[in-house]
Amino acid sequence: MPKQTIEEIEIIPVAGYDSMLLNLSGAHTPTFSRILVIITDNHGREGIGEIPCSQSILSMLDLIAPSLRGQTVENYRSLLRSLLDRYKEHDAAGRGLQTFDQRTTIHAVTAIEAALLDLRGKTLGMPVCELLGRGKIRESIPFLAYLFFIGESEATEFDYKQEITQPNSWHSARRSPAMDTQAIIEQAGLVAETYGFKDFKLKGGVFAPEKEIEAVIGLSQTFPQAHLTLDPNGCWDLATALEAAKQLKGRVSYLEDPCGAEGRFSSREIMAEFRQRSGIPTATNMVATDSRELAHAIKQSAVDIPLADPHFWGMEGAVQVSNLCRQNGLCWGAHSNNHFDISLAMVSQVAAAAEGTITAIDTHWIWQEGQHLTLNPPKIIDGAIQIDDSVGLGVEIDRAAIQKAHALYQEVGQSDRDDSLAMQALIPNWEFDPKSPCMVR
Repeated sequence: MPKQTIEEIEIIPVAGYDSMLLNLSGAHTPTFSRILVIITDNHGREGIGEIPCSQSILSMLDLIAPSLRGQTVENYRSLLRSLLDRYKEHDAAGRGLQTFDQRTTIHAVTAIEAALLDLRGKTLGMPVCELLGRGKIRESIPFLAYLFFIGESEATEFDYKQEITQPNSWHSARRSPAMDTQAIIEQAGLVAETYGFKDFKLKGGVFAPEKEIEAVIGLSQTFPQAHLTLDPNGCWDLATALEAAKQLKGRVSYLEDPCGAEGRFSSREIMAEFRQRSGIPTATNMVATDSRELAHAIKQSAVDIPLADPHFWGMEGAVQVSNLCRQNGLCWGAHSNNHFDISLAMVSQVAAAAEGTITAIDTHWIWQEGQHLTLNPPKIIDGAIQIDDSVGLGVEIDRAAIQKAHALYQEVGQSDRDDSLAMQALIPNWEFDPKSPCMVR
């Protein structure tokens, strides 16, 4: 049988519609962008991957693509390793603050990795999770409901479109303002009804700590059996975080990045002190985002749950993190940004191969669901996605939908994420401050 080789690689930036989701970096604009990579082999099979979008990542993919044509797909592991080694200097600056991720190589290579794994799975007749780590560990992947305060978009000139012609009650509500505890409770009720979620995460870093704590307490009273968490993205100082812990202990399962660096003490040192003094477990997608940072976080006992987003760890890399977690008595999870259904399939396959104990996985899919780029997107039912024996990533590319999303990207004309744009429409001259909630100026 002839070798399976790479015949063509397509790099397609795409865009979708979003809500005015508030966070420490500001507010989401009406659209978000992603990059799709489609690799076609010499037998006409297609594999696909999805990653965050920036001009630097697009440029990196354009640089890499010519060297991929003619390469043997079976050698994907050594091919991916060679790419990471060759272009590693582009990631030397690290992740950066909040949404300002400065890495390019790991994102670009992850898109290629996903597409190659999808191809290999289709060729071998098995799901991608069987090609990761030690293979499929679990068939049911728990997800959490990612809740957000939503800005008053009507007060701006931005057009937050309702993109679904016949929305359900959740799809109708997700573009509406949600600026207080009652709105967050109603939001949680709708997503629980629609998707069966049992776990909830509230994005903080928006209002003063007291208001966000009040919202979590309201959720705990309304959903007493739910697992809850709050993510202020490290904007609280240690004293504030410890005071919050007194009110939230027994109500949250863990806190995500409750505090960060202070003075001469690093974020990992401050997180370790918070964890020791509060007795509340910690999760992070900010202070342990590569292997060196994770090693320090483990040594300092700073984190209980590393959130290993496959998009900036790589798919195999995120599974390796799960094995490290298992060996060190930690729990594994995955972080999320706005994404389409291809990323949802990627994360689900990684979680299926993750070793040890896992927590409910982050996903923004509830804010995008309905904007499908595949003919058979994964479905969240009873708060989980089931992994069957479908080959590859388990999804089939919808070329017409991808072309439409690419046309929207061209119309929008913006690749890099900038949450300050919409915030400046709410608060004139607004600027990002990693230690100030976005609505506190």
